[in-house]
Amino acid sequence: MSAPTLDIDIDPVWGAATDWAALATAAAAATAAVAPEIAHSSLLVSLVLADDDEVRALNRQWRARDQATNVLSFPMLSRDDVLRAGGNGDAPAMLGDVIMAHGVCVREAAAKAIPVSAHACHLIVHGLLHLAGYDHETGDDDAAAMEALERKALALLDLPDPYA
Repeated sequence: MSAPTLDIDIDPVWGAATDWAALATAAAAATAAVAPEIAHSSLLVSLVLADDDEVRALNRQWRARDQATNVLSFPMLSRDDVLRAGGNGDAPAMLGDVIMAHGVCVREAAAKAIPVSAHACHLIVHGLLHLAGYDHETGDDDAAAMEALERKALALLDLPDPYA
């Protein structure tokens, strides 16, 4: 099965101890396995592993929240467009942008007593599902459906249930 093509930009604050590009590629493949509507290399995703200041500025500009958050997703396609976009032979389609904040990710991983890499993987899956049109803020049923997909994708990566 294919996955969206990732254009990855990694701020040096993320460090070189982890192969972030390989982790992101694995997370995208697992997400595509549970959300086949994005299982097309013709779909492009910009993934930015940023510092907290960059995410705070974006969150302030686009969501009127003056704080860093763990992950921001900026879909470029509607849910209907996502369902029609992949694998149709057309020119590549920009699925959207996922931007993650290093400091927030590190703090949340420490609070959960899990490796930063595991939490980052979860946040990438979460962000990609948002780009696919899933939304946990639209109601309890939608949140449960999105969380179920996250659990399945992380299980494919042998990562624990983040909601347990």
